[in-house]
Amino acid sequence: MLEQIASVMVVAFYAYAAIGFLFALAFVAVGVKRLDAQAVGTSLGFRLLIFPGSIAFWPILLRRWLAGKTEPPEEDNPHR
Repeated sequence: MLEQIASVMVVAFYAYAAIGFLFALAFVAVGVKRLDAQAVGTSLGFRLLIFPGSIAFWPILLRRWLAGKTEPPEEDNPHR
């Protein structure tokens, strides 16, 4: 039973990572320029730096990209 749960979790992790990898390829090529105006004209080095984070946080970035957000969100906390 525990082996089945573990194997399902491993498969889910690989699926999440595979989808994230495919998303990150598109995001660093096209999407980052649409979400953040300051990313226009950035170098390959910048895109390589954001690639791993794009894989990890692909659901959040995809939601923002599909919603048409053009700027990073404003912080809304007591320290501002």
